[in-house]
Amino acid sequence: MTYSVTLSKKLQKVLRLPHLSDSRKMGCANGKSALTEDDLEFIATHTAVTREEVDAQYESFLRKHPDGQISRKEFSALMRQCYPNADTDKLEKHIFRMYDSNQDGFIDFREFMIVLYIMSSGSPEENLHQIFKVFDINNDGAISMRELKRIVKDLFHLLSPEDNPEQASKSAMASMAFKEMDTNSDGKVTREEFVKAIMGQEKFSSKLALKIVDVFITE
Repeated sequence: MTYSVTLSKKLQKVLRLPHLSDSRKMGCANGKSALTEDDLEFIATHTAVTREEVDAQYESFLRKHPDGQISRKEFSALMRQCYPNADTDKLEKHIFRMYDSNQDGFIDFREFMIVLYIMSSGSPEENLHQIFKVFDINNDGAISMRELKRIVKDLFHLLSPEDNPEQASKSAMASMAFKEMDTNSDGKVTREEFVKAIMGQEKFSSKLALKIVDVFITE
């Protein structure tokens, strides 16, 4: 997943966060963490980042975002700064959802760190679990046909003739991708079905997922 590493590294650079392997050299403000014990425990449990590294990352995060969170507007600016030559306008809200796990309209440090770590160091399957959130618009744990049509609509202008040699319409592409992923034909695509389809390189579903990848590795 080239996209995963690229996006994480660019966001890390824009936010001026220390690289995980170097952050232990920076120390902590006043020798104490500004995060709660619960936050520290959560991040340490869900990543391989040490307490000391978390403190250093948090210091850098606060220098860029003193209130400790990234708003939608700030995220939009970050995306434009990361990818000045990519058309991300229609996808920003979907990518934002990948980070904003509690759906409060902001990305806090804990949310940012979990996704940053997974997308930088996780397996392809773990990466796809995160990308699934882009497709699961209402965050109910499954992708409906309506949601997939929305994603196809927002991605369609990015498809080249090589991506769509059959010249399938938006509706047809969504229908074919949904059929590939919905293996038990119950009218919804679970996270497991999504990952299996992409890992199995199913034709249309893989194209859609990889097109999201392409947006963020375009220079």
